[in-house]
Amino acid sequence: MKAWERIPILSAVTLIAAGVLSMQPVWADVLISTPNAGTANVINIQINSDHAAMNLKPATQIVVVPQAYTGKPLYHIADKILYDRMVNKIALTYGLESELLHAVISVESRYSPKAVSKAGAIGLMQLMPDTAKRYGVVDPLDPLQNLRGGARYLRYLLKKYNNDRHLALAAYNAGEASVAKYGNQIPPYPETTNYVPRVMGYYRKYLVKG
Repeated sequence: MKAWERIPILSAVTLIAAGVLSMQPVWADVLISTPNAGTANVINIQINSDHAAMNLKPATQIVVVPQAYTGKPLYHIADKILYDRMVNKIALTYGLESELLHAVISVESRYSPKAVSKAGAIGLMQLMPDTAKRYGVVDPLDPLQNLRGGARYLRYLLKKYNNDRHLALAAYNAGEASVAKYGNQIPPYPETTNYVPRVMGYYRKYLVKG
């Protein structure tokens, strides 16, 4: 359960039962599903003594913006399928492997187009404002614009580092200056040394699973 749940399920059930016994209308918010990463649906349920059935208010959607990288399992097949066609088309347009593009998205945002990190990175590919501006991304929360900008940046990095995926990913995460600072090696930052193998792990998984 998350901190933003207004009433835990057990407490909600207890409250509903109390309302039935007292024959008074009772409203309780119950978390019933999480259809997307970072999204929960809460249904407001009323037990009313005048009606045999429960009355339902419209579901309230709560969007929880994830951090760019949490270290938790990030493979959400339903979300990946949602963006498959778009990612494949953009990968073809910019001469990238769709598996690599999917791998970056999986770790960066878990396919949440509204993801915003504490550092200010935005969208599916977690573009920093300067990078978004550099590649003509007007609205980084727009999935198509974000993917195009991120793909162009990734293609640039792959070309810069002679198609070395590890260095390109390190630069995508820590910046080109950091890679140069350590002699064109992966910077010894914990986030970056975790990030690169994480992305490569998804890349290999997608190569096998398609």
